[in-house]
Amino acid sequence: MNLLSIGGSDPSSGAGIQSDIKTFSVFDVHAFTVITAITGQNTSNFGTVEPVSKKMLENQLESIISDFKIDGIKIGMVYNSEIIKTVYQYLKKLKIPIVVDPVIRSTTGGMLIKKSAIDDFKKFIIPLATVITPNKFEAEILAEIKINSKNTPEKIAKIIQSMGAKNVVITGVETKKEQVVDFVLEKNEKYYIADKKILKINRGSGCIHSAAVLYAIIKNKNVKESLKFAKKITLNSIKNSKKIGKGIVITNVGTYDETKIKLSNAINEFTKIKNIYKNIPECQTNFVYSKENPKSIKEILGISGRIVKAGKDVIVAGDLSYGGSKHVATALLTVNKKYPKIHSAINLKYKKETISKIKKSKLATYDYDRSKEPQNVKSKGSTIEWGIKTSIKDSKKSPDFIHHKGDFGKEPMVIVFGETPDIVIKKIMKII
Repeated sequence: MNLLSIGGSDPSSGAGIQSDIKTFSVFDVHAFTVITAITGQNTSNFGTVEPVSKKMLENQLESIISDFKIDGIKIGMVYNSEIIKTVYQYLKKLKIPIVVDPVIRSTTGGMLIKKSAIDDFKKFIIPLATVITPNKFEAEILAEIKINSKNTPEKIAKIIQSMGAKNVVITGVETKKEQVVDFVLEKNEKYYIADKKILKINRGSGCIHSAAVLYAIIKNKNVKESLKFAKKITLNSIKNSKKIGKGIVITNVGTYDETKIKLSNAINEFTKIKNIYKNIPECQTNFVYSKENPKSIKEILGISGRIVKAGKDVIVAGDLSYGGSKHVATALLTVNKKYPKIHSAINLKYKKETISKIKKSKLATYDYDRSKEPQNVKSKGSTIEWGIKTSIKDSKKSPDFIHHKGDFGKEPMVIVFGETPDIVIKKIMKII
């Protein structure tokens, strides 16, 4: 994948072009760059801005566009009207995803666009946007009204969308006690995306978010999933931020583990399912996901604790780690040996109505009788492996569900299997 970042240079590598290069490299992407302005800034202060000449900007754009296949473009800092109009002229005919990050002011206080250029930004840059990613402050500047009880995030997003952007995400429209919430307006859909709030003032999170959105849009071709992915990446970068200079900490993308991101998103979806607490067994729930050809449960990602029931809510108690699950991971490992395409599984409470829905679903269902478990197997503690092997021994199709009715001192259980965590979620929705 080849991605082009158009924006300003930050010598501290906390934001701007340098941040985009770091982010894209984590995703194993080749990053092209076109520098619009040179800034003098660090973690404490913002110094001066020097825009590049029109001639130099045109030469950079021509050099990249004429020679390389570009899969997507991110537009960040475009300091003045001349830069804005030049960028527009080179990009207006391109039929590739463009993510616009409307940077207006740096975290350390410097202005990243001239006030006199904002109207041209609205006229020429916003219409290029497949997705535009303003934070609350930036959205209010672009829409020229404050977000409040009368002027909702939806109203502000519609104003920005009317300027030509296909999809609008306003980040940080709400900060509740433990959550930070983004508002999204697509062409025919509106929704919120919420996740944990991390109390850290940082530099570079907006740049990382928009860069991750671009990568995910090209890879997934789905706005909602791309935004969820980017939010997870951004929150992890804030969590892993480092104090390198004397001032504000700098965000750190770290290493990218797609397996962890996908499972984390699915767990988040699972916890939001209405009345899902009724399907959590006494032994609680684990959700697992593996990469290709796992050799042991140490190569299977799971929750180090469990998804636990707390009244009518469910809580994820523990972190995602390889080897974090034993029983559900063993079940997955056993199925994967026979059906290598199956990489994810979750255990649910055994209920008669659930079994009835499973049978009606016409999905591949197998079961085993724990009371028939050989004594030597019980003594070795390999019940799960024996049960799963027994249930699929003569099967011709990979399992969607495997269940058992329990035994003395052993809780009955349903395990849902799928190629990926999101497919497991879809199967769950058919049986609850």
